[in-house]
Amino acid sequence: MGCSSKRRDYCNKCRILQVETPVDVYKDLEDRFRTWHFPSSNFTLMVFWSKFLVNSQERIINSSSTGNFNLYFDEIDEKWASELPTLDYVIISDGHWFFRKNHLYEENRLIGCIYCDEPNITKYGLKYALRMSFRATLKHINKCKDCKKGMVTLVRTYSPSHFENGAWNTGAGCNRTSPHAKEKANELEKEFEYELELRNLQIEELERAREEDVGQEKKFMALDVTWPMLMRPDGHPNEFTGNKWMKGYNDCTHWCMPGPIDTWNDILLAVLLEEVA
Repeated sequence: MGCSSKRRDYCNKCRILQVETPVDVYKDLEDRFRTWHFPSSNFTLMVFWSKFLVNSQERIINSSSTGNFNLYFDEIDEKWASELPTLDYVIISDGHWFFRKNHLYEENRLIGCIYCDEPNITKYGLKYALRMSFRATLKHINKCKDCKKGMVTLVRTYSPSHFENGAWNTGAGCNRTSPHAKEKANELEKEFEYELELRNLQIEELERAREEDVGQEKKFMALDVTWPMLMRPDGHPNEFTGNKWMKGYNDCTHWCMPGPIDTWNDILLAVLLEEVA
């Protein structure tokens, strides 16, 4: 079952929708946080939208938004973290919001920044910020005393974009209509080296969380979509995004065509079946 761009953030419910229509329990004003309940299955699905997983505050200059944020690595975004004790399974994904100028904090102390050129501030790369965000998030889950014993956390690895002939804001697009052939795998490995490095650091932080779970009270697993999605340049909405924030630009980051998200669901089902086996 394919999912339209409007619903792409909620596609994990696609499989169960084939069996049962859910009760729409909650939706916030921005359609960022959603809750559905499937009565006959006694199953509740919740979606929480968080830019960086950790606490963040946008920098405001002269009463205007900047699109740049302060990230606090020792403070988790409570909008999602407050619901942890109610959950049996958690799927965490993040990455694309880090591609901007951000200032990094620990214990309310500025430790550095990414994509900045300010004097007397340590310059970090994007990979550092993404790593520290996932480390803080998984550490918080590990230390959650009120969470259910045996709660499963899945890290959905980095999902690559497929802009060609430029960047997202310089006229680039994604006009391909078919997947890459498997024979192109070696070429793609070089082309998407940076994206694969982001995937690898997420897996490394997942392994760290497993090692820190000394009591074996929780489970940490990977929902590894990076390589399959490298092969699907045809799955993006391109100019047909329907996203008011992307108006005037092509969208080669999100997914809406049938296939890619279905693959995520297939991988998720396989991982969960392995977990309960």
